[in-house]
Amino acid sequence: MLRRIFLGLILAGIAGIGVYWWVTIPAVVAASSLPAYKPDPANGLAVFNAGGCASCHAIPNQPDRLKLGGGLPIPSPFGTFHVPNISPDPKDGIGRWSEADFVTAVLKGTSPDRTHYFPAFPYASYEHARIEDVRDLFAYLKTLAPVAGKTQDHDVPFPFNIRRNVGGWKFLFTDSEPFVADANHTPSWNRGAYLVNGLGHCAECHSPRNFLGGIVEGQRFAGGPNPEGEGWVPNITQKRMSEWSAKDFAYFLETGQTPDGDTAGGSMARVIKNTSQLSPEDRAAMAEYLKSLPAVEGPPRPKKAKSS
Repeated sequence: MLRRIFLGLILAGIAGIGVYWWVTIPAVVAASSLPAYKPDPANGLAVFNAGGCASCHAIPNQPDRLKLGGGLPIPSPFGTFHVPNISPDPKDGIGRWSEADFVTAVLKGTSPDRTHYFPAFPYASYEHARIEDVRDLFAYLKTLAPVAGKTQDHDVPFPFNIRRNVGGWKFLFTDSEPFVADANHTPSWNRGAYLVNGLGHCAECHSPRNFLGGIVEGQRFAGGPNPEGEGWVPNITQKRMSEWSAKDFAYFLETGQTPDGDTAGGSMARVIKNTSQLSPEDRAAMAEYLKSLPAVEGPPRPKKAKSS
């Protein structure tokens, strides 16, 4: 009897390991699956701005947002991530990457050496991007100046540093579904939905997260604790923003100025540097979509401690 129980436990363990290994296999976009295509670097620039690449990948504390040497530290409950160099430098950046390597990284969160990227890289949103846009972005990045210098390794403790486990996170919190336009809305609304939910990855900061670091879908865009550990990210649904017009949203994305005369600060100031470079039509599309978000109650904000 004991032998049967022991044998059953061994078989269950082997099956469990097999399921874990299958679920956590890093997904890859094969070069052979990419059809012939002539990339458009001009559109790649628009994708670069919509995706906010410079917000994280530009070298901190210097004025040139196109020096993509990385180095920005991103604190989180799971450790501190250090943003990598994505300049065309062949040694320290992505200069030796193939187009398939880049598409795989952006859409699947898998590195050229076939390991999972940590989801501090917002591929859970980028996965909804059009593959043509990603290919155009790669073509644009190759036009920029190489920047030498490798960034430091992530400071992530065990067990979060086991990259294979990230495959389980992806299984739970990504879907790899391409964006599908909603026929019930205008082309402009759909363009805004695509930019906000995909390239713009707005929900990555403006949504609360569960204990595993996944977005709480029922409170998407409803604000919550700053993922970087300090402060509170506002609710951008109509629960809080009902007094903003679509023009207010568009003006904010262009200038960082709110209707009451306040100015965006912190990481949002970096975002505005990108959205201000978008076309007026794209900002208006994003504004139209954001204005349409239904009111959603966010998590309760902690009360400030009374000073004694």
